[in-house]
Amino acid sequence: MNVLRNISLLPYNTFGIDEEAECLVEYDTIEELGDILGDTAYPRPLLHIGDGSNLLFLKKYEGTILKSRIKTLEVVDQDEKHITVRVGSGWDMDTFIQHCIRQGWYGLENLSLIPGQVGASAVQNIGAYGVEVCEHISAVHCIAVEDRVGHTYDNAECGYAYRHSIFKTPDMRGRMIVTHVDYRLSKTFEPRLSYGPLKSAASQIPNLTAEALRDIIVDIRTRKLPDPKVTGNAGSFFMNPIVPREHFEHILSANPAMPYYEVDSDHIKIPAAWMIEQCGWKGRSLGPAGVHPHQALVLVNNGGAKGHDIVNLCNSIIDDVQQRFGITLHPEVNFI
Repeated sequence: MNVLRNISLLPYNTFGIDEEAECLVEYDTIEELGDILGDTAYPRPLLHIGDGSNLLFLKKYEGTILKSRIKTLEVVDQDEKHITVRVGSGWDMDTFIQHCIRQGWYGLENLSLIPGQVGASAVQNIGAYGVEVCEHISAVHCIAVEDRVGHTYDNAECGYAYRHSIFKTPDMRGRMIVTHVDYRLSKTFEPRLSYGPLKSAASQIPNLTAEALRDIIVDIRTRKLPDPKVTGNAGSFFMNPIVPREHFEHILSANPAMPYYEVDSDHIKIPAAWMIEQCGWKGRSLGPAGVHPHQALVLVNNGGAKGHDIVNLCNSIIDDVQQRFGITLHPEVNFI
């Protein structure tokens, strides 16, 4: 266990925001986590983070930040076609995906290079290139903050939806800390290639393997998205809005080239990046905060930005998109 006091959060958030925390504790076991939760010497409130890839710190955190370093992995079930592995919340998600591919466990390839930890993947329901992590989660293991009792939620109980889980609801947020996640994976590689550029690139490779698919995805993400080690960012800043078909058809009539994705017979998903670009924000800056020139969904720290600089840019974009398209964008990033 590692306890730090009045520590800079610069290494703990991918936006590169230099705020402080009164206390930060990195723990290695469930037992250590339980001890921390029961010890009032650690200042409250408590905030659990992963790799800080979905956070925007607005000021000094007056309390204790918790970070998992639980990196266990065990096989809990398998048959001829599938395997279920229980993974500690402190695993880096991309490192875990690489490990799965080497072991011949498939299904998570499309999520390659998404920053963050295993525990956060189950809370955020991360997704990319036609795959959501909830498709492969069979159970999420947690410990309750209030009484330190363990709880296990199966997939249905997690209430998964687009970028959503029960752990993000007002009633549950901050009450449970994820300690392990069970992933049910396939022993047979079946590529998911619904995303256009992915399908095009994969078609150039005979006998596509999981390793090759991962390489394609890493290349696409590297070209489209800035490296947070170089340019502070939190990846996709806004969620793609899902709108009623009637409203979608109204927008489409004025914008026939608009990209979109059918969700169901009554709802359509419209790319937030497209709307942001149509409003002229792609590549523009507002003070030290800006919109990435190659991906309008990504807000960046151009150097020295504070949390309020990113918020000002966020609000300006929301206002412009609302005015032009009648749609309110919602940040995927959590403001702290």
